[in-house]
Amino acid sequence: MESTKSILVLGGTGKTGRRIAAKLGERGRSVRVGSRGATPPFDWDGDDTWDAALEGVDAVYVSYAPDLAMPGATDSIQAFVERAKARGVRRLVLLSGRGEPEAQACEGIVQRSGLEWTVVRASWFFQNFSEGAFTEMVRAGRITLPAGDVPEPFVDVDDIAEVATRALVESGHAGRVYEVTGPRAMTFSDLALELSRATGREIGFTSVPHDAFLDEVRASGAPRDVVWMLDYLFATVLDGRNAHPTDGVRQALGREPTDFSTYARAVAASGLWDVPVSVP
Repeated sequence: MESTKSILVLGGTGKTGRRIAAKLGERGRSVRVGSRGATPPFDWDGDDTWDAALEGVDAVYVSYAPDLAMPGATDSIQAFVERAKARGVRRLVLLSGRGEPEAQACEGIVQRSGLEWTVVRASWFFQNFSEGAFTEMVRAGRITLPAGDVPEPFVDVDDIAEVATRALVESGHAGRVYEVTGPRAMTFSDLALELSRATGREIGFTSVPHDAFLDEVRASGAPRDVVWMLDYLFATVLDGRNAHPTDGVRQALGREPTDFSTYARAVAASGLWDVPVSVP
């Protein structure tokens, strides 16, 4: 029998969290969105907000912003897991990152918690090109990143959300680490070609020096933690360690993961990447 208690979705307004909250709602589950703007609010930097957010909660989707690799993340995860256990939470589903030793340290905290746990260890998101930092680059027709020709098996956030939702409400997922990727590893040049095909216009890729890229990000007014995360991802994680696809989506869902071309066609059809027509 399914629990009648609420499920707390941390990062509930973010890329994965809002999708998970919607899927849980479609299943008729009581959902509490964990964000600073929610009622009650949840703030990773304010542990005085945690108890109210955890009241009457049976399971928690744990998404740490901006990334589990951030300094201090392990301390926050340890403190939150202890608090959740004390408040009667039974199940945790942690969003983690591939190839990040700091993230794997946070996984260990969840795995040793004594609660039911599932880890969803994800590669880079397709949606970075439609809901994130690279969206305007696609619109402008030129992706400029310090990426070189290292491939990455990008994953669809909708696949991540489906895996996490099932782990939150179904049996059979406890004690599992699902390493989720797309079906193929792609360089940024490969991605640009797929985006060109989907949009019907040329979208190129140019590899730029790492420091120059970060200077541009800072000049754009990006928050300091976003600058830190992009620096870490491009300087550390995108070195080939994650170049191979995995079968985590198939293990969890019994189907193949969504391909980037399917995602790109759907977004292109929505008009999100259309170039505004200038009026004289």
